[in-house]
Amino acid sequence: MALERISVSLDQGLVEQFEGYLQARGYSNRSEAIRDLIRDKLEQERIEQEVASHCIGTLTYVFNHEERELARRLTHVQHHHHDVAVSTLHVHLDHDNCLETVVLNGPTAQVAAFAAEYKIQDGPNDAGDMFERPGRPADHFPSPFPNEQAARAANGGA
Repeated sequence: MALERISVSLDQGLVEQFEGYLQARGYSNRSEAIRDLIRDKLEQERIEQEVASHCIGTLTYVFNHEERELARRLTHVQHHHHDVAVSTLHVHLDHDNCLETVVLNGPTAQVAAFAAEYKIQDGPNDAGDMFERPGRPADHFPSPFPNEQAARAANGGA
């Protein structure tokens, strides 16, 4: 695939936030991250425009199972959308944290409604603050580990 070089001008504050984004997600260069962000945005818009289409996907999240009522609320959402929630995989990451992946299959609007019932921590915004928003089918799944070394250690060196 041929690549075309482009130039982008950003204010210093946005560059600093972007550098934090790169580091937090383990990107080795800016171009790779910008390509992923553009692909994510284009896919998100495609999904939003094709409301009547059918889709298959997954919703993956990490949560603290010790948080009061959280596991019950997550299960309730899945039962509420039993027509699109086909299967769930539950993984114990450590004493407190679990990872779940829900396999979804159905009309895109129903899958999007399922995702929107989950609150996603996002950010930072222009003020540098983290915030919550409804989930979207094209959301990026952040690693539950701070770096590759911690991920390998948690997975027996793999």
